[in-house]
Order: sequence, then structure tokens, then C-alpha cells
Amino acid sequence: MVKIAIEDGLFLKSLELREAEDLLLLVDANRPYLREWLPWLDMTRSIDEMILFVESTLRQLSLNQGFQSAIWHQGQIVGIIGYHHLEWANRSTCIGYWLDARFQGRGFMTKACRTLVDYAIDEWKLNRIEIRCAEGNVKSRGIPERLGFRAEGLHREAEWLYDHYVDHVVYGMLAKDWRVAHGVENKGRTTTVHQ
Repeated sequence: MVKIAIEDGLFLKSLELREAEDLLLLVDANRPYLREWLPWLDMTRSIDEMILFVESTLRQLSLNQGFQSAIWHQGQIVGIIGYHHLEWANRSTCIGYWLDARFQGRGFMTKACRTLVDYAIDEWKLNRIEIRCAEGNVKSRGIPERLGFRAEGLHREAEWLYDHYVDHVVYGMLAKDWRVAHGVENKGRTTTVHQ
């Protein structure tokens, strides 16, 4: 298990099977909102499908290929953030995220994303972090823009979203640029427990 404190009452924790039902309820409560930009909603409708997703994240963690985290606020899950994949040979990764609509506008996702960038650079010594967002998803694009990521290009028709393609803006951050802009140090926030 990986657990990373962000601030008082806000932390990230790698997913566990016992959380599958809560995750499904959170997805169901946000389904119309999330469907606008996320392509996997139709593949996550039952508890069995959510269990399969959580099991895949546990495999990812056990294979040292990154992790998916629940964003916890005041004792409840309010979103998900994680590394889509890790490319150890190139020392790079890509971060993805979503947040319960009720918790938008509080800075939670910006803080969570900053925490995962710090972790990737400080703990894993990665050189490059990407965030890819649908071009029209202004809220999602605001996260890397606030954190100083550079918009590096546009992938045309990069993702099939139910009945149409969307273009993706690719944002990139290099470790050297992150250190200059934010400073990276081990703040002693991380608790890692291997089961």
C-alpha cells in the first residue's frame, strides 16, 4: 500500500479491494458529469467490473509500474489520480485523474497532482511527466497549466469518446524544470507499506 499525505484531512492512498463498492457508488453519482470526458464509464457499471479495475491497479502496484490512488478528504473518497504507466527505460510517466463534481474548485486536484509529480521526481527519480487532456476539457487542462507544465503539442483524434473522437493536448514537465519552479525534496510525507 502507498499512502501520501497532502495536507491535514487530505491524502492519497493506493486502491484496495474493500473500496470497490464505494468507488462504484462515487462513479454512479458522477456518471453524467464524468461521461463528458472519460471513455470508460460504459465498462464500469457493476461491482464485478469495479473489482476487476481495482485488481488491475493492485497488479500495477505489485509490478512496480506505478499506482492508482483514491483521493481521500475528511474520511471519504472524492476522486482518483494515478500513473497510467511507468516507462522505466525512459524514466517517464503519465498522470490521469478525475474528481467528484461536488469537490470541484477547492484545489484538491491541483494539490494531488503536484504531490504525484513530486513523488515521481523525488522518489522514483523520473525525468518526464506527462498529462494528456481532451482539448475542450478546460477544467482538466487547468491542472497542468497551473502547475507550470508546458503544452507540447496536440494529438489529433487521440481518443474515441462514445460517438466521436477528441483531440488531446499533451502537457510535459521535466524534472529539471520542476525543481526550478517548485523545488523537490523528500518531505517525509510518504508511508509505503508492501503487503
